[in-house]
This record gives sequence, structure tokens and C-alpha cells, in this order.
Amino acid sequence: MRILAFSDLHRDLEQAARLTEMSADADVVIGAGDFASIHEGLGETIDALSGIEAPTVLVPGNNERLDDLREAAAGWDAATILHGDSAVIDGQTFFGLGAGIPTTPWSWSYDMDEDEAAEALTGLSGEDFLVLHSPPKNHCDSAGDLHLGSPAIAAAIERAQPKMAVCGHIHESWQQRSRIGETEVINLGPSGTWLEI
Repeated sequence: MRILAFSDLHRDLEQAARLTEMSADADVVIGAGDFASIHEGLGETIDALSGIEAPTVLVPGNNERLDDLREAAAGWDAATILHGDSAVIDGQTFFGLGAGIPTTPWSWSYDMDEDEAAEALTGLSGEDFLVLHSPPKNHCDSAGDLHLGSPAIAAAIERAQPKMAVCGHIHESWQQRSRIGETEVINLGPSGTWLEI
């Protein structure tokens, strides 16, 4: 299965158009959150991506709410929105969890706390491909000297050992890769990353 994955478009409509063109070669496309910027421009960005015809998995970032993402993508037949749940595409289970985790310092942010994240990830299994917005703690999560990822996500990956985990959120760590046990973790960024599983 050939996967085109990205995160953190933040209203970049030109890059959305490029990703739509790239998606012609993908079996599955993954958008790991932050299509909008502080809740602005979500509809336009999703519209710019809606030409993607391959099955597409989306999770909300901390810049858009789950309900708003569902509404924006309502007419995009190829899109499946996941947040604490899973879907099977061509025999592969994708488990998704969006939002800023842990809670960010911004009052406008769509966030979850560590306990909520741990509860949402209880169904994660080793057969799953994990789509996150926020990275696990100490993996692809560095911003300067700080590690801003989620301990709950790190613990869930360590426990379940999903096939792969992709994320975004921490811009300074775009394109970084790490491992938790057998699971490769990749912070995507907006450029479009090709993956094979």
C-alpha cells in the first residue's frame, strides 16, 4: 500500500493543490491535522484537497475542531475523519487521534488532556496504522530544548506497537523520524511524505 501523508497545511492552498496532484499515485492519503489556522480557512483548505479521489484519512489538528472538520469535509466522498476511532481501508486498519495533546497554552486551541488521550487510545492494536496530530513525548516533538509531545501517546505506542505512527503539530520537528520499539514515528509536515506498508 502506497501512502501519501502530510500535516500542518495551515491554509496553504498552493501546497494543497500540489498534494492533490501527487495523490494520483497514492493508494491512501493521510492528512494529520491543522488544515486551518486558528479556526480560519478550514473550508477553503478542505475544498482545495477535495479533488483527492484516493481514500483519505483526516484527523483534526489543534487549529480546527472535530465537528468543524466533519462539516467542511461532508461533501468529500473519499474522506474519512477519525478521532479516537478507526476505519479499515483496503484491508488495513487506520486508527486516528487528533487535537493538541497535551493541552496547549492557547485558549483557542482544540486540545485533549493526557487522561482523555490515554482513554481514546485504549483500542489501539499492533495491526493498526496510527494517524495522530500530536507526537509522542521525546519522539519527533522537539522545539528548541523542549520536548512537547504526549506521554499518553508514547505509552500507547509502546504498549500496542502499531505498524507505523505519523504526526505533525511541532513544526520544528517536521520530517524527523524516530522509533518506539518496532514502531516508526514520523513527523510529516506539509510537503507530502511517501510511505509504504
